[in-house]
Amino acid sequence: MTQHGHGPSGPQPVSRRLPTEEARELLALTREIAQREIAPAAAAEEEAGRFPRETFRLIGEAGLLGLPYAEEYGGGGQPYQVYLQVLEELASARLTIGLGVSVHTLACHAVAAFGSKQQRADQLPAMLGGGMLGAYCLSEPASGSDAAHLRTRAVRDGDTWTLDGTKAWITHGGVADFYTVLARSGGEGAHGISAYLVPGDVPGLVAAEPERKMGMKGSPTAQVHFDGVRVPDARRIGDEGHGFAIALAALDSGRLGIAACAIGVAQAALDAAIGYMLERRQFGRPIADFQGLRFMLADMATRIEAGRALYLTAAQLRDEEMEFTAQAAMAKLFCTDTAMQVTTDAVQLLGGYGYTADFPVERYMREAKVLQIVEGTNQIQRMVIARHLAGPESHG
Repeated sequence: MTQHGHGPSGPQPVSRRLPTEEARELLALTREIAQREIAPAAAAEEEAGRFPRETFRLIGEAGLLGLPYAEEYGGGGQPYQVYLQVLEELASARLTIGLGVSVHTLACHAVAAFGSKQQRADQLPAMLGGGMLGAYCLSEPASGSDAAHLRTRAVRDGDTWTLDGTKAWITHGGVADFYTVLARSGGEGAHGISAYLVPGDVPGLVAAEPERKMGMKGSPTAQVHFDGVRVPDARRIGDEGHGFAIALAALDSGRLGIAACAIGVAQAALDAAIGYMLERRQFGRPIADFQGLRFMLADMATRIEAGRALYLTAAQLRDEEMEFTAQAAMAKLFCTDTAMQVTTDAVQLLGGYGYTADFPVERYMREAKVLQIVEGTNQIQRMVIARHLAGPESHG
């Protein structure tokens, strides 16, 4: 579907099939921002655990924080295929940025897709183009993969809801301007959950210290506590009790975001490996001349191309308003496994240098691991795909 050529000077930009001239300009702008503003400081900022809030402001001003949403509400009005390729470019420069944009887009989905006309008009312009950054609150300490059994409660009192509970593994926890929160407003199971849009500065909302993670140290992941947080009913999204369906609809799209980010990380690792192999000489010639290593590069590049084609095909189904749940799960599964394989191979190709922080491939390898876990582990993706093929599991 795409080609990635390498001349004697090393890695070349990914050649992309884009639907419009506007999309081509958008990708060129993204690549320029990625190379000029994001990549040079990525290693140092990740090492320091620095959250790049000013970079998110910059890409927001460039119109990259609301790409797949309607222009009338401040979005970019772009097909998902274009948005995902922007994500890939951003993640290739720094995963904290690419994943952050994906999570923000996920947090906006509930209002954009299920909000009332009034809610969309009131909330979306600031969320999509006003420099705000969102977080998505579904997982809890005791319900990650089993999200239908979440415990955070929402109790109604007239025109106000009171939220109590703890959310876990929240990207942008403590730094987000708004949180899309799933809470139990009724009985047990999936049908007792509603969705709420909660401002980040509301009394009673407190984030814990960020988790100390293997990678992505610049992106805060934290528990978020809701202690008597009061939310007007005007900020309930969709019908009461329909929150779980809203969450699942967002996750299908979000999984494609993770897939695109994974291919971005894998592409960065491949590019770093090729650049190193063209420079490094052993036995009187570049190590890129040795067939065993060339074949590793060929396998890495082939997996990346296959992953990119898979996420773009799923995005095309989404753009055409067709069912894409299974394809999103396949893309998330394949692309994140590819990122883990390719980054591991890149470390191997650099030898001892690959294991040092002087080269970026060890960071890519640490970052790739989390992509197999977030927004539905790859074991959960296999369950989703198998259910699509063979029907629900029988429990008799």
